[in-house]
Amino acid sequence: MNLLPTEPPACTREAGSLCYQVFQVTKNEWLSASAGWLLTKPLRILMIVAVAFLLRYLVRRLINRVTRMPSGSSKLPTLLRPLREKAPEVLGSAVMERRRQRAATIGSVLKSMATFLIYGLAFILVLGELGIDLAPIIASAGIVGVALGFGAQNLVKDFLSGMFMMIEDQYGVGDVVDVGEASGTVEAVGLRITTLRDINGTVWYVRNGEILRVGNSSQGFAVAVVDVPLSYSADVEKATELMADKAKTLLESEGLAPNVLEPPEMLGVETVTPEGIKLRLTVKVRPGKQWAVQRALRAHLLAALDEAGFEPPLGRFMSAGPAAQ
Repeated sequence: MNLLPTEPPACTREAGSLCYQVFQVTKNEWLSASAGWLLTKPLRILMIVAVAFLLRYLVRRLINRVTRMPSGSSKLPTLLRPLREKAPEVLGSAVMERRRQRAATIGSVLKSMATFLIYGLAFILVLGELGIDLAPIIASAGIVGVALGFGAQNLVKDFLSGMFMMIEDQYGVGDVVDVGEASGTVEAVGLRITTLRDINGTVWYVRNGEILRVGNSSQGFAVAVVDVPLSYSADVEKATELMADKAKTLLESEGLAPNVLEPPEMLGVETVTPEGIKLRLTVKVRPGKQWAVQRALRAHLLAALDEAGFEPPLGRFMSAGPAAQ
């Protein structure tokens, strides 16, 4: 049985081509015809992978540079400068920790997104070099993505909510917040969970996607509100003048003066109840300092009114009780 001679591949007649050069050296038709696939494609794939690694490295270096906060410095990282910040400077070291955590979190998200996009694009280019039809893969990936989206919608919701909270600076480490189900001091802010510690020391882990409203007591300024009860027989005008004078003197002391932003405002009678009346005094103070100022004012004002002879509500009944026994 005679074998018919086969014609060498057409590429072996193209002078200057890789196929032609390999055929001239090896005289092997299969090797010369496959030279492009065996040499060129692996080199292209290696180049794609190398460029992807290099690009990822450079992007991560850039993200680290714009999110880096020098140790001991309160200067905003480059990435946070265009973003709105609500952190009060009076929080001191907590502000620096808050800025550092905010920049680190946003930087971590950007790094993850950059890695996913760069490696994903490199993977698609490699499949294209291997001659694989990408249309079915892309369609399958879309279906899987939709399925995962429905299955992990709560996780995606928490993630997106955490991102917006970070970008909008709704709260941060050291803030005193009320998120509905829990309230306390923020200890950590993540992309999925916010950690709070309440006044009793209990740690609360709140999913960001479940936070519908946030009451932040540590932004801008706060108001110390002091209500002082008096009996119906008290001289309201005299009590008002006494409280205003005592509050002004107390707030000018060294212990409270650094926390006070404006002079106290005496609002007068706030409520009238069957037990007596209440006088209200307010003071604008630095955020987070309202509770300390309230306690100091309440103690001194009550003592001053008692020294001036003002009786508290139901004071006569309470004082007459032991005498009647």
